[in-house]
Amino acid sequence: MDSALPTTQTKTSETGTTRRDTVTITDNRTGKSYELPITHDAIRAMDLRQIKVHPEDFGMMSYDPAFNNTASCISRITYIDGDKGILRYRGYSIEELAEKSTYLETAYLLLRGELPTAAQLKDWQYNVTHHTFIHESIKKFLDGFHYDAHPMGMVISTIAALSTFYNDAKDIFNEESRRKQTYRLVGKMPTIAAFAYRHTLGMPYVYPDNDLSYPGNFLNMLFRTSEARYRPNPTLERALDILFILHADHEQNCSTNTVRGVGSSHVDPYSATAAAIAALYGPLHGGANEEVVRMLHEIGSVQKVPEFIKRVKAGETKLMGFGHRVYKNYDPRARIIKRVAYEVFDLMGKNPLLEIALECERIALEDEYFVKRKLYPNVDFYTGLIYQSMGFPTTMFPVLFAIPRMSGWIAQWEELLLDPEQKIARPRQIYLGYDTRSYAPIEQRL
Repeated sequence: MDSALPTTQTKTSETGTTRRDTVTITDNRTGKSYELPITHDAIRAMDLRQIKVHPEDFGMMSYDPAFNNTASCISRITYIDGDKGILRYRGYSIEELAEKSTYLETAYLLLRGELPTAAQLKDWQYNVTHHTFIHESIKKFLDGFHYDAHPMGMVISTIAALSTFYNDAKDIFNEESRRKQTYRLVGKMPTIAAFAYRHTLGMPYVYPDNDLSYPGNFLNMLFRTSEARYRPNPTLERALDILFILHADHEQNCSTNTVRGVGSSHVDPYSATAAAIAALYGPLHGGANEEVVRMLHEIGSVQKVPEFIKRVKAGETKLMGFGHRVYKNYDPRARIIKRVAYEVFDLMGKNPLLEIALECERIALEDEYFVKRKLYPNVDFYTGLIYQSMGFPTTMFPVLFAIPRMSGWIAQWEELLLDPEQKIARPRQIYLGYDTRSYAPIEQRL
């Protein structure tokens, strides 16, 4: 399907008046006006280049730090309406997928565009499952890390190293090759994550069990000790599956923008997704739920919440897990997460930080300061508490985010490759540094 924005259209309204989908910009420096086409409520940044004071000028650019209002691509994968709190994968609501689907089925949807038939799902599950084992040399690679290495750093490096094991991955415009790398990345991601976790504990690695589900096998590789056969708890298995669904994709966020930016150089998918994992590593992205747990520990008790909220309103600290770059309403994933949290707590025991979290949420949802700023709980607010109750250390939190996001990254990477409009990413800048200067000998410098 051609992804190019169509040309300007003339439309007739119900009243019979003619409307052109354009915007007219008048440059007050020259008095000259320019009519630019509007498509999908957007204008092309390159159309601004015709606006010049002198013919030899470069032309006008838009300035948008952190891409607050710039669309870098056309995508058909994930839809978000932040004002209404809507999240959909390929048109399906996140609420319905979390209730009825599984992570592997949702991953198929993201990657192939449609929900699978029974035969397609069986084939997809088989291929992912039978690519969970990693090369024995990768185990040696993991063994080279220090015992206290951060699991996320180990995962980044190991995924990048896979590009040296699968040279066929460089054939990125071969559909069969892309499919094979997809099986490998989705299949091996939980294995590498679990091995990184076991390495930090000094425990032997547990090989995949292909008779278990995707989340069940991950729990097996994480927590199996002396059992002849590991049987994951169904509640924890389903909770992890739902968490994986909720984290599978989220439009053009920092790590997705990274996989597209790096992928635009036509590098192999292992290198591109390793870069995405590195972006996810940061506390403002994949590490945000870890920051929530730290904040709750810092508060210490329910009685101290009002004083902490007062400090937040004074600008002295931040209320982690509240507010979102996109959502100006309740994050739809947070509502689902909260329900899952109680199911996990009923099994594992109530997390002692829960009461603090609930009090923070209660005050923030009633306080005009937060309501006016549309600061609602986001997906990170409860995930850390769930992971902690399931026995994960905080260092594993971003890794648990990266495992399911792999399917979304690959879907976005492949969409980029097949989009005829996309080129190697190369943003412009506004240069405000020195003009031409002459080199001065060191003895003449002040």
